[in-house]
Amino acid sequence: MRIIGIDPGLRKLGWGVVNFDGSVLHHVANGICKTNNLQDLPSRLLELYLQLKEVISSHSPDCAAIENTFVNKDFAGALKLGQARGIALLAPAEAGLRIAEYAPNVIKKTIVGFGHADKSQLEVMVKMQLPGVKIEGTDAADALGIALCHAYQNKFKSRLEAAVLRQKVDK
Repeated sequence: MRIIGIDPGLRKLGWGVVNFDGSVLHHVANGICKTNNLQDLPSRLLELYLQLKEVISSHSPDCAAIENTFVNKDFAGALKLGQARGIALLAPAEAGLRIAEYAPNVIKKTIVGFGHADKSQLEVMVKMQLPGVKIEGTDAADALGIALCHAYQNKFKSRLEAAVLRQKVDK
C-alpha cells in the first residue's frame, strides 16, 4: 500500500509518501508545497491545489492520511488554515483516494509514544523508522509521520478485525 501523508498549511503544506508492505516501510518521497504570502487567498489556494495534485499524480498513492488541525489563536488564522485543509482533502478526493484523518496527539502517540511530543521528537522518530531519509523540512517530517501513523493504525485495525472474525468463527 502506498500512502501519502499530508500536513495542511496555507504557507507550507507538507507531504510525504511511503510504501507499506506488511511490516516493511519504505520512503518514497517527501516535500513541501509552498505559497507566496503576497498573493491573494484564492491564488494561494489554487497554487496549493495544483502542487498537491501534481504530487499525487507523480507518486500514485493508494490512500491519503491527513492531520486534523486545530488552532486556538485568532479566528482569521483558523479560517485560512481550514481553507488550506479543504484543499488537502479535495486533491486526494478528486484522485479517488480513501482519506483517513488523525488528530495531532494520535499521530504523536503512534509515532513517538507520547501524545504531546514536540516536532523535533516526531522528526527523530520518523528518521529512525525510515533510515537514510532526507527530510525536506519540518512540515514534510510531519507529513511522513502522518503517513506512518496511517500505516500502523491500518495494520492494527486489520489485526483487530481478524481477531473479531476468528472469535465469531470459533463460536
